[in-house]
Amino acid sequence: MLPVLVVIPASFTSSSFVRVPPIAYSTRWYSAFIADPEWIQALFTSISVAVFTTVVATVIGTLAAIGLEQSSPKLRALALGLIISPLVVPVIMISVALYYVMRPFGLHGTQTGLVLAHTLLALPFVVINVGLSLRTVDPNCRRAAAALGADPWYSFRTVTLPLIAPGLAGAAAFAFVTSFDEVVLSIFLSGVQSKTLPVKIWEAMRIEFTPVTAVASALLLVLTFIMFATVEVMRDHANRAGDQ
Repeated sequence: MLPVLVVIPASFTSSSFVRVPPIAYSTRWYSAFIADPEWIQALFTSISVAVFTTVVATVIGTLAAIGLEQSSPKLRALALGLIISPLVVPVIMISVALYYVMRPFGLHGTQTGLVLAHTLLALPFVVINVGLSLRTVDPNCRRAAAALGADPWYSFRTVTLPLIAPGLAGAAAFAFVTSFDEVVLSIFLSGVQSKTLPVKIWEAMRIEFTPVTAVASALLLVLTFIMFATVEVMRDHANRAGDQ
């Protein structure tokens, strides 16, 4: 993974082309990035789509994981196979299929369409992470809550949810990063007003490969690192709370 870090020094070059290591360091390309409304709009579009994708995928994935945990082995195997199929099917095939499905409904080129498409890709990570956390929950905890008069929703909110919080945090992080970094599917479904940062980087590299693309890549890398670092802190806090 170390070669990925090369975009960070490349983003601080003073030259008009990418050179590693830079001859001289400067923040001119960060200023150019901030001054360009297209780059800023692409950045905020990526963040917005990733946040909504995280929320939708986490909610649906958690419900699916709970349903799978209570299903019969045959039904669980069939449903899980369908849910994780986006990890097996090439993204280019999914992109073409979603393009033809969404276009008649007017979802092509909209943030709503991107959120739905990214949710499809993020859902397997949520189901897997939450499912693993559910397996660590002692069934006697839920039985004790039911014996004390708690209804299923209250039992889930006060017993199950705190116990699977670390898994939920990891699932949310994977969902966010999956959406934030996705480029192939976004190329097919994005429009003028819904262009994500990876799509903008791809378009810029096709026309003119300037260090401003390194700036955008560095921001993707840093935001991804911050996301996972935050999740690790949250998971550590949740684990400590669970131990207490």
